[in-house]
Amino acid sequence: MMSAAERWSHDLASWSIPDEILSRAPESPWIHPVKMFTVTGQVPQSPSHDRAREALPTDGCVLDVGCGGGRASMALIPPAVQVTGVDEEQPMLDTFAAAAAERSVQHAEVLGQWPAVQERAPISDVVVCHHVLYNVADLIPFVTALNAHARNRVVIEIPTTHPLTHMAPLWREFWELDRPTGPTANDAQEVIRSAGINANLESWVDEQFSARAQLSAQEQAHFMRIRLCLPPEREPDVARFLASAPPPPPRKTATIWWDVVTS
Repeated sequence: MMSAAERWSHDLASWSIPDEILSRAPESPWIHPVKMFTVTGQVPQSPSHDRAREALPTDGCVLDVGCGGGRASMALIPPAVQVTGVDEEQPMLDTFAAAAAERSVQHAEVLGQWPAVQERAPISDVVVCHHVLYNVADLIPFVTALNAHARNRVVIEIPTTHPLTHMAPLWREFWELDRPTGPTANDAQEVIRSAGINANLESWVDEQFSARAQLSAQEQAHFMRIRLCLPPEREPDVARFLASAPPPPPRKTATIWWDVVTS
């Protein structure tokens, strides 16, 4: 019988693209357009931000792991006066730094993959990690490193189901391929608890955010065409499919959080 951590890793592996499709891809399908992660204006508050803010002292500091453009941490300014972003893509860190500078807050950036770069990251009052866990096969070392860097609390946000679930109709349409359904946020909580961490889970619906809404129709078709491993000449077909599809529903989201217990 597999452990919770082994099941998580196994279920994530089932999302791999079959070799016969991947070998025909003209470019890597694993792309993350920076525009989708850029933080502009005031970040809408959410249960994840509320849980983090509760544990932040006045003049507190935040470590944002897998920061992207900084949506998780920029919403915490104030009371946060210092933010550190960790990301494996330099363009994301550049966007994070620009958002922090715009808010006149002290900031630092760490380039690399967590937890390999954890020694370069500071201990912080609160550690936040939004929309990263479904990219992490070996979950226990990842979350224990988050825990080790927090004085007060760790706050994780992920969709309740895998973020690529919404692409299932596209894979079926263009490749006659059925996609998996797991793992889920509840599975992530089970893995974290198996590591001896008393993680809470709060489910909610994110009415505010839609990654696709930040892209034009042409950009959406381009992005999805690449994700689907299709050649450029199929982009109009993808555009027509997206135009005929209903708008994506609000994102069902989970906040997984825990207070750090010190001996």
